[in-house]
Amino acid sequence: FPVESMDPRLGLRAAVARKTAAGAVWMPEQRLTREEALRAFTAGAAYAEFAEGRRGLIREGFDADLTVFARDVMEVHVDELPGLTIAATVVGGSVEYAGS
Repeated sequence: FPVESMDPRLGLRAAVARKTAAGAVWMPEQRLTREEALRAFTAGAAYAEFAEGRRGLIREGFDADLTVFARDVMEVHVDELPGLTIAATVVGGSVEYAGS
């Protein structure tokens, strides 16, 4: 445990493309849309830890833990997701990392 890397870029690619790290397609009938995958990684994850009242959404009063990518995850080719540059990370509303 864990079964999968904690890197959200890898998880998004796996959920949307159903490809292993080596590129093999696995159970393609279980692919998620990008919207479904993002919801699973955000609101769904918050719900799984009983924190949906304070995490999982960008909303006033919520914890504001998030990753900002340099490109739009909804627009890039699915195989580009693992290599997306992280532009910033925000933890508890505070910018902890801001890329160059």
